[in-house]
Amino acid sequence: APGGFMYPLYEIGVPFIYMNAVGSQRDVVTMVHEGGHAVHSFLSRDLELTEFKSTPSEVAELASMSMELLSMKHWDVFYDNKEDLKRAKQEQLEKVLEGLPWIAAIDKFQHWIYTTDHTAEERREQWLEISSQFGNQIIDWSGQEESLANQWQKQLHLYEVPFYYIEYGMAQLGAIAMWREYILKGEDALNNYMEALKLGYTKSISEIYETAGIKFDFSVEYVKELADFIKTQLSKIDNKSS
Repeated sequence: APGGFMYPLYEIGVPFIYMNAVGSQRDVVTMVHEGGHAVHSFLSRDLELTEFKSTPSEVAELASMSMELLSMKHWDVFYDNKEDLKRAKQEQLEKVLEGLPWIAAIDKFQHWIYTTDHTAEERREQWLEISSQFGNQIIDWSGQEESLANQWQKQLHLYEVPFYYIEYGMAQLGAIAMWREYILKGEDALNNYMEALKLGYTKSISEIYETAGIKFDFSVEYVKELADFIKTQLSKIDNKSS
């Protein structure tokens, strides 16, 4: 795996985390992300059936992506320099925002690529058209046009696990909402988060989100609401004195 993974060892009830680490900010995010999966595994390990412990991505990634944001309050254990801590939080929130249009572009592209006969050139042209719909036109790619046209190839999901990516966007929206709940309600939100994870897959996705105190919603209004929340939090970090 390019970053890492968590694997639940059902027989002993203890999860295993593997990750690549090179001493970067990405290492911190990878560890807390996989840690979120591990917490999910611990909380659901006593469910009667193995199938109850195997959750769809919309739920599994809610656990891990939420942990990325929930843990930010305690990132000072990784960064003793205030400026480094500030930059790490900024990068995390920027990544969250940047990821949503990328996920949307990849999802739209894979629906085209697996239902249409096409040449290599047509694939490049289609990617350029789709990616421009989701924000690539705001970046100056002068001199890097070939790289842009082939940018989609860096997403291994298109080759290895087709139609397994939009769920990350759904879960990311849930994670943002979960973090907002935590900022507003503190421990009560954490308790709701854990209660939701304890359910495993014994309830529907929407019921699990409801237990967490958030909505399973992809409406334009809700996406904008959550994006505005992230932008507000970014502004607070930017304006915070070091």
